[in-house]
Amino acid sequence: MLIDMAASVVLVLATVVIHYEGLRVTSDLLPRLTMPPRQRMLAVLFAVFALHTVEVWLYGIGYLVVDRYVDIGDFGGEGPVTILDYVYFSTVSYTSLGFGDMYPLKGLRFVAGVEALNGLLLIGWSVSFTFLAMQEFWGLHRQMTDARRTKGDD
Repeated sequence: MLIDMAASVVLVLATVVIHYEGLRVTSDLLPRLTMPPRQRMLAVLFAVFALHTVEVWLYGIGYLVVDRYVDIGDFGGEGPVTILDYVYFSTVSYTSLGFGDMYPLKGLRFVAGVEALNGLLLIGWSVSFTFLAMQEFWGLHRQMTDARRTKGDD
């Protein structure tokens, strides 16, 4: 049980640091972008999606390592498990979708449960960040629209 908990703590800490730093860098870069608000919003969404993709892959690699080398559990389902299967399982766990066609056994159940909670929190954090960016971009969009209207009235 200690190995399960340790693996979960390491993965949570790693994903939280990745998420924090990714959002911080995105936040720092946004004011420097010289593109219109719509394109900036796309940049925010792309950055958030990229962060989640990295975090899902990190869990997928974590599953591979603990399944093959630490032996705290196994996966049930069809056929041999490949790296893409681990990432697939990580995706459905991270998003709390949980299809059930591939399922963890023994200690990996704990790690999968923690991943679902971690994913929920990180997705919520991303929603909050995206909302704050959207608030700022709506203001910029209004300013640009008002400036065009005023310029057209001359």
